[in-house]
Amino acid sequence: MHNKYKHTPVISKIFFTLAHHIKMRVRRRYFYILVVVNLLFTSGVLAQQLPVFTNYKYTFMYSNPAFAGMSEGICVNGLMRQQWAGFEDADGNKVAPQDFLITVDSPIKVLHGGIGGSVIQDKLGFESNIGVHIAYSFHANLSFATLGIGAGFNLTNRSIDFSKFKPLIEGDPALLTSEVSDMLFDANFGLFLSSSDRYFIGVSVVNLLESHGKNLGVGDDNVIQYKTDRTFFVTGGYTFYIPRSPKFDIELTGMIQSDFASTQYNVTGVVKYNSRFWGGVNYRFQESVGVLVGFRVKEFRIGYSYDVNIMGLGVPGSHEVVLNYCFRIKGDKSKTSYKNTRYL
Repeated sequence: MHNKYKHTPVISKIFFTLAHHIKMRVRRRYFYILVVVNLLFTSGVLAQQLPVFTNYKYTFMYSNPAFAGMSEGICVNGLMRQQWAGFEDADGNKVAPQDFLITVDSPIKVLHGGIGGSVIQDKLGFESNIGVHIAYSFHANLSFATLGIGAGFNLTNRSIDFSKFKPLIEGDPALLTSEVSDMLFDANFGLFLSSSDRYFIGVSVVNLLESHGKNLGVGDDNVIQYKTDRTFFVTGGYTFYIPRSPKFDIELTGMIQSDFASTQYNVTGVVKYNSRFWGGVNYRFQESVGVLVGFRVKEFRIGYSYDVNIMGLGVPGSHEVVLNYCFRIKGDKSKTSYKNTRYL
């Protein structure tokens, strides 16, 4: 699932509110109730899983601070994901997950590494989260690859508009009736190894501290706190060159994303032609199959993917659009240089 929450027993009443509120076609209704059951259970905090992207190669600056500056240039990525496009509640409110992500990074020679950052807006139902990540990566040139060792911090503003929910019992003091928000600070750490446009391996953790926010509940018995969700990422990829067809190459990549409560497995295969056009397939374990296409004009790239849901729950598919531009920085040609797999 995209998100999860952990609540006090009192707030579990919201489950019945939402179940009553979401009166959709039978299959959708059952699906959303299952989501709510997963979201609401007894604990003292509200935690949210990080979003999952099909074009995850363009989100490394968001998920791994060690990636900062590994691209030999100033790179900017813009990515929009509309999950379960058209999914609405009984009142016509768009409650499907929606994400907007912008990342930028650049090598900085005097710092012996690179810097980067990202801004993300993550929406689900009546919840909206805006996060800002800043990172630095130290680059060590090994005999066979470049190793990035990165660390950074992030600020996340989380908010839920409870005024849009329809409670079964009006005036219930246990239920919030307005928008509540809080700002959370946390840290990130990662390693990223890249070798000559051939392979890459990354390991990282986001929200390392699992920070807790202030109590947003009313009274000592009604504890509601936002909490960041510690999430681990493992990524890797390898490019196969075809000797008899030099204009074609095949890239296989994978990503594991886990907070231990939920784990996402992605495997992607992409065929590239003449370093200008590509197409492929992504499989997200027991969730979706996605088709990816894209093209490059000079240093500008545009990609699109569509995920077909295979959970058998009657939810619509998901769209994703990615834009990428890299301004190459001329380096010292006497030194060994390494390219990142982002350059197709």
